[in-house]
Amino acid sequence: MTDAIESAKRTAAQKAVKENFDPSATHVGIGSGTTIVYVVEAIKEASTNPAIRFVPTGYQSRQNIVQAGLTPIAFDSLPDHVMLDIAFDGADEVDEELNCIKGGGACLFQEKLVAERAKKFVCVADYRKMQPRLLTNWPTIPIEVAPIAVPTVLHSLRVLGSSDPKLRTTLLEKSGPLKTDQDFYIVDAPFQTLLTSGDVAAGKGKGDGTDGKWEVNNLAQAIKELTGVLEVGIFSGVNGIEAEALRKKDGSTKAFGGQKPIAVYFGMQDGSVEVRKANE
Repeated sequence: MTDAIESAKRTAAQKAVKENFDPSATHVGIGSGTTIVYVVEAIKEASTNPAIRFVPTGYQSRQNIVQAGLTPIAFDSLPDHVMLDIAFDGADEVDEELNCIKGGGACLFQEKLVAERAKKFVCVADYRKMQPRLLTNWPTIPIEVAPIAVPTVLHSLRVLGSSDPKLRTTLLEKSGPLKTDQDFYIVDAPFQTLLTSGDVAAGKGKGDGTDGKWEVNNLAQAIKELTGVLEVGIFSGVNGIEAEALRKKDGSTKAFGGQKPIAVYFGMQDGSVEVRKANE
């Protein structure tokens, strides 16, 4: 099973890079997780441009970049006017509208910074991550929280309808809570399976939590508004292409791009790759 999953990840990564990586790019975002190892591997094989700068979403992704002989640059070193040409990242779960849950590896804040700074975000995953709705198979929403605010946030999450939110500990539990690259903690909050915007439009629920059911965007906003929350592991709203179109249309003051991928490449059990694209 493990070999099949790793093979699926590699196949998806190779196809995603082949169809989306431009060797003439100047800045490329590199996400976190086991699938991204294969993305970096594929980029190394395809890249003929030593001038490309790669922006990691955390310590692990920076190590992947360095070990591949590519050149990393810190996110906060980017000039104000520079957008990433593209960002590649994985996901813990993806629904039919390409909303994602991320943060299983505790890098969600920097992953969201990079995704929103990219002209387009391409997600790469294996078949286990492809689900009709978020919280179908993946059990919780990861949330990055200031340590002092953890008790308050846990209480507020219960009020929002989370059945049993918990502070994530390290693998060696006696070592205490897991710390992110920002020295924050991660809270994992279970909720009922989330509705899509299409579900709400079809009358399958209000999506505001009053009946126990939340729509993806509404829940993300409700959690983000809790004092002490740095970021929420729901990637929803618009994608980078849609964000750019909005800026051109109405002069939107939104600084950068969107959170959702423009496409998700799923490596399947049979060796094929299934691609879900925005608006398809």
